[in-house]
Amino acid sequence: MSLPIRTTAIASSVAFLLTASATFAEPTKVTFVHTNDLDRMEASGGKGGFASLMSVVKAERAAGEHVIFTHGGDAISPSLLSGFDMGAHMVDLLNTAGVDIMVLGNHEFDFGPKVAMERMAEAKFPILATNAIDSDGEIIDGAIASWTANAGDYTIGFFGLVTPDTTDISSPDGVTFKSLDETAREMAAKLREDGADLVVALAHTDVQEDFDLVNGDTGIDVLLTGHDHLLMSYYNGKVAMMESGSQADYVSILEVTMDTVEKRGKKRFVWSPSFRTIPTTGIEQDAEMAGKVQGYLDKLSAELDVEIGTTTTQLDSRRASVRGIETAIGNLISDAIRKGVNADVAITNGGGIRGDKIYDAGTVLTRRDIQTELPFGNTTVKLEVTGTQIVAALENGFSQVEKGAGRFPSVSGMTVTWDAKAPAGSRVKSVMVGDSPIDTAKVYTLAANDYIAGGGDGYSVFKNAKNLIDPAAAQLMALMVVEYIEAAGKISPAAENRLVSAE
Repeated sequence: MSLPIRTTAIASSVAFLLTASATFAEPTKVTFVHTNDLDRMEASGGKGGFASLMSVVKAERAAGEHVIFTHGGDAISPSLLSGFDMGAHMVDLLNTAGVDIMVLGNHEFDFGPKVAMERMAEAKFPILATNAIDSDGEIIDGAIASWTANAGDYTIGFFGLVTPDTTDISSPDGVTFKSLDETAREMAAKLREDGADLVVALAHTDVQEDFDLVNGDTGIDVLLTGHDHLLMSYYNGKVAMMESGSQADYVSILEVTMDTVEKRGKKRFVWSPSFRTIPTTGIEQDAEMAGKVQGYLDKLSAELDVEIGTTTTQLDSRRASVRGIETAIGNLISDAIRKGVNADVAITNGGGIRGDKIYDAGTVLTRRDIQTELPFGNTTVKLEVTGTQIVAALENGFSQVEKGAGRFPSVSGMTVTWDAKAPAGSRVKSVMVGDSPIDTAKVYTLAANDYIAGGGDGYSVFKNAKNLIDPAAAQLMALMVVEYIEAAGKISPAAENRLVSAE
């Protein structure tokens, strides 16, 4: 398949390379200001957020002649306000920030491809998704395959990569994702053929995919990535790679010096990288951006800053916890949805719990807290499933615990004994439903969110299960948890050996 390519000023670059026999191009430095996985508008703990990021971007633009502001994906979800406007406010903020080029992340598909295309249409900057292919075999509408920028006498060519795992961890219905290596090789060759000196892959890919791209023979020079929330810079002597953590807590800077040298009578393009990391802790916020963010925050306050109850026990929603161990907050949420639809059992995925914080015992919880924890706008479903399907779902939930995958389960109405050291697919050792061993032939009712019920996070076993709740009548999962806490007034959830290690 031939991929479309945007070719800004490539012709002049080619002409220069062909005619520069008497003179060399001047050494030129380009500065890449990179952020990724930014879905929180405001600072938290004195760092991060759009106003801090804007201060860094403005300072770098003031200091450098050639500055390119890149975004490595995951913006429109799961921010708090996105539960209401499906990420429109994030695109507005990115437009104000003056992003030069962005790649789609998996969370851009959380509300489905139609919303992703609506948000791309609102963006005033180009968005790459070279390997995201629609049902007609074309790049998803609104995205482009490549983009170029000039820095002095040199041309920089970009293309974009989206992790194929998006199929399992988001909702890209009808969109497929072409091989990362194949796309990289094809696009690097095409960009160079069309005159690019430096080839940059702007990617939203996991860390193993990153290193496969960097250490493989893909033809790229620079990989600016996201997805794993890692603060990372790497150079193997041939390819430079950088990721900028998340939420603009840090802003990563890559400076590339480009030059032309002569060796044995032949001119050759050379480049070298230099990395910087700017922490945004305590940085003076950009006033204009801070005001814009505050406007959006004010819209939330009246609705969300309402007290709903008190937790007498500590709640831990940190990413590593909800994706690796039984947690009190996971039990709270699964209990709330099981009771809310009167199901026998419940399963919810750790990747849907997003607050990434600890609530001390005695904390008065608000609607904002629960919306922060469950920002995706998921509804609660009630499925008819067999005991065999439940066991298969649990095997999926434990299958990637060593990767910190979002499919890790929280359960209600069940006690599960599992072995993390056993091979994936053979980790569930026993399941009790209430006080009885699970009956693999019996039909149970199961509460879950509509995302995993549709096969998300690898829960394909649920895709064809009968849903006992009309989708039009389904209740928001977050609202169900709010009402559960409000009804109790005081809650005391705990990790109580629902997930028992067999080690």
